[in-house]
Amino acid sequence: MNLDNIDNMFFIGIGGMGMSSLAEYFVNEKKYVSGYDRDISENTNRLQKLEIEILFNDSFDEVEDKLLNKENTLIVFTPAIPNSNNLLTEFRKNNYHCIKRAELLGLVVNKGKCIAIAGTHGKTTTTSILAHLLNSSNISATSFIGGISENYNSNFLYNGNQLFLVEADEYDRSFLNLNPNYACITSVDPDHLDIYNDFSGLEKGFISFINNMQENGFLIVQESLSFDYPKYGFSSNSDYYIENIRIDDGNYLFDIRTPDSIYNNLIFSIPGRHNLMNALAAFVIAIKLGCNIDLIKSALLNFKGVKRRFTYHLKNKDRIYIDDYAHHPKEIDSVFNALKEIYPDQHILVAFQPHLFTRTRDFGEEFANSLSKFDAVLLLDIYPAREDPIDGINSLWLINKISSPIKKLIDKSDLATEILKQNIKINITLGAGDIADQCMNIKNSLQYAN
Repeated sequence: MNLDNIDNMFFIGIGGMGMSSLAEYFVNEKKYVSGYDRDISENTNRLQKLEIEILFNDSFDEVEDKLLNKENTLIVFTPAIPNSNNLLTEFRKNNYHCIKRAELLGLVVNKGKCIAIAGTHGKTTTTSILAHLLNSSNISATSFIGGISENYNSNFLYNGNQLFLVEADEYDRSFLNLNPNYACITSVDPDHLDIYNDFSGLEKGFISFINNMQENGFLIVQESLSFDYPKYGFSSNSDYYIENIRIDDGNYLFDIRTPDSIYNNLIFSIPGRHNLMNALAAFVIAIKLGCNIDLIKSALLNFKGVKRRFTYHLKNKDRIYIDDYAHHPKEIDSVFNALKEIYPDQHILVAFQPHLFTRTRDFGEEFANSLSKFDAVLLLDIYPAREDPIDGINSLWLINKISSPIKKLIDKSDLATEILKQNIKINITLGAGDIADQCMNIKNSLQYAN
């Protein structure tokens, strides 16, 4: 497809993290951009400030007249949009060209040099760190981030188009639309088994991603992975590794060894060894791209994080409240380990909203083991997202597997009250659904408690 022939773009689900950044990109490319979303959100508010027209009613009758010319109009959607969506149904019925978001992203980024950050966990934070390093180094790059960067309050950074930095999503095999020049694989753990059937299928998906790289491309993989490519991590057997880790005033101080050099006394303030690993991956690619080391060090020091990735909402002598996107057992383990590193002697309460019936079914034992590490567990109903319920798979089924001394099923609307009632100093909410909608209620409840 030649995007030069497209004047109008309509995004179904425009408020989604991947869709909103692409929509903003095409505003920069002087296309007429509009779209639909079911819900008003921070993303839709930001896009409307860019004068993007957004419908919140799933009705083809409300589509603007200028979109009725199907020859120069492109309809963009994601796998999260159900086939029952009226707009998508009508556009297809009227023979509009409809394209998945992942395919469109590939058309955009493959025309230049592409940097792709892949992995079942860690890709959003790694992408956000690298985007900040490139921007701080004034490298000509456009970055599509799968979360909101705290430094820029956006999931899209535009500073030229010599490089395209993207989060390479394995869901629906989306990342196979990319042909990267530079890539990183942060992790490969069982997930999205509704797409890949089993772990072997997922591994084959990542192998296909690797095979799609440009000839003579540069790839690094996290040190525990079996792929035979340069590795990064904490082990001195890795090609790129962190050593001499210290903690000073809540910050990590550390050195990085590469095959060619040693870089001393770097500082990074985001909690968790997993985030330190993400910073290492971003550092390695930034060095490979020729970024100035002093600018990299400064950017690592002032990196503020990604919204909903270990985000502090309350931090005082009486109460700590953190929110995180973790929705897989491995991610929950990483969050727990980070909490225990910072607060080794404190009891910790977790409020968790399971995401997807299939994921809950496939990893029920693993979720139970991860959540049982916490002193108190508040469990919400499963957030269905794109799925229909599965008989016998629900939060009651899951909580019966959890062995924490305090465990309770609660409604989302009671979350703030119940967290306050438990009277535990360290509190964290986890999940990829709508649990984050309660963050301000929880913060206010804890902050103003006697």
